[in-house]
Amino acid sequence: MNTPTTLATLAKTIRSKNAGTDKITFDIIFREREAYDLVRRSGSLTRETVCQVLNIDPARLTDFVEYDPGLAIKFTILRLRPSGSAGDGDIFGAQQYAPFLDLEIDLSAG
Repeated sequence: MNTPTTLATLAKTIRSKNAGTDKITFDIIFREREAYDLVRRSGSLTRETVCQVLNIDPARLTDFVEYDPGLAIKFTILRLRPSGSAGDGDIFGAQQYAPFLDLEIDLSAG
């Protein structure tokens, strides 16, 4: 029986930041290919799970890339309002990654 592990346990870096005034981009970067491949094979981090974790409509997810040379998974979402506009709660988009820290990775998959 596998003990559940989280994305934060496997990734070197989990971050979010502005990608222009209307987008936020997320980077999940790994130190080792083994951890990167494990997350990819697990199916725990996909276009669908990103939308579920962030509770967003799939139409807001503009990009989802598994970047093998950089051992990274990158994705970008459209903001609901421009960065810095009235009602924007995170001007720099730097606090949006937190829900991914505790994302459980299925170690038995793949």
